Amino acid sequence: PNGSGKSTMMRIVAGLTPREEGTVALSGGGEEIEPHALIHYHGHREGLREALTARENLAFATALLGGTADAVLPALDRMGARRLADLPVRVLSAGQRRRVALARLVAAPRPVWLLDEPLAALDVAGQALVSELIGDHIAAGGSALVATHQPLAISDRTLTLGGQP
Repeated sequence: PNGSGKSTMMRIVAGLTPREEGTVALSGGGEEIEPHALIHYHGHREGLREALTARENLAFATALLGGTADAVLPALDRMGARRLADLPVRVLSAGQRRRVALARLVAAPRPVWLLDEPLAALDVAGQALVSELIGDHIAAGGSALVATHQPLAISDRTLTLGGQP
């Protein structure tokens, strides 16, 4: 339910919010790799610059995350957003923005995805696409921790948090 701590949990796992107790550990990355280099965190806000085009936003994020420039258009293609590549983000709908932001997962691959409400603002086709993307990521050996109110069309393990709605 709303207010149960899903976003807080995601931010703690991502290292963006300090935890009050306990530990968070990632295994399998090796000691030479910093945990933040293994994680894609996608929060409520898309983290897109309004004045930049979808392509420019994704190119910037991809460079920052260690991807390559030639991955930008294929990532937009994967998210069904290539036709948006040269439009400024300020003219995109909420669902289009979400697709562009989620294209970062494809453009700069990382093994651990922390996705906070990735289906928000997406139409049925977009929700199915994200479920497929997550399923493909898991099938390839990746991990995904997803906070959502909508069902995902993947085999998963579910943890329901308590809290005040």
